[in-house]
Amino acid sequence: MKNFAIKLICAVLFCISGFAHSEEFTAKVIEVLDGDTVLVVRTSGLLKIRLAEIDAPEKAQPFGTASMQSLSGLVMGKQVKFVSQTMDQYGRMVAHLSVSGLDVNAEQIRRGMAWEYSNFHSNKTLVALQHEAMEAPRGLWGQSDPTPPWQWRKLHPGTLTHGVGNPSATELQAATGTNCGKKKHCSEMVSCEEAKHYLTQCGVKSLDSDGDGEPCENLCLPKKKIKN
Repeated sequence: MKNFAIKLICAVLFCISGFAHSEEFTAKVIEVLDGDTVLVVRTSGLLKIRLAEIDAPEKAQPFGTASMQSLSGLVMGKQVKFVSQTMDQYGRMVAHLSVSGLDVNAEQIRRGMAWEYSNFHSNKTLVALQHEAMEAPRGLWGQSDPTPPWQWRKLHPGTLTHGVGNPSATELQAATGTNCGKKKHCSEMVSCEEAKHYLTQCGVKSLDSDGDGEPCENLCLPKKKIKN
């Protein structure tokens, strides 16, 4: 009885956690980071989103580039509907994606561009689509012995970034006009690229105190040739 009560409490807490992160919205995909991760821009800024219940080959892994290109063809530059499930340990939202009614997560599995990765294989639709892709065979299943990405990551831990970290110059430029935020001082900048973005794209002139077109010398000057 005691064990049953503990399990019941855990189940309730799990549900509460899921509801706390549940959200439905539409946003434009501005970059595809790999076969199961995208970058979108919202009024609050940039957001990295991991596709729920699938696991695609890493970019450095065989078939990783093909998987990324497949996802890019489905969502890049498009307004995509997101239904979030939770946040993962790397700060990414985990969500189901759809474009014009097409289930993007399921389509990656159907094309043989990712592995089904639902909790205890509970998503029977994805399980069936993976079996179909394997039988065809399509995508990565055309390989003689494809390595699941979770196994590949264990063998190559030093090559992974999990799509986290400071925004790159490409990411910042992609968000031009929509990701300016409220930063106005060099002390708030995390990189020279971000400072340049705020100066050139957001018009924050306070970052260029001497008017030479170079923002935040403390961040950007070390990259220039220092004159004696």
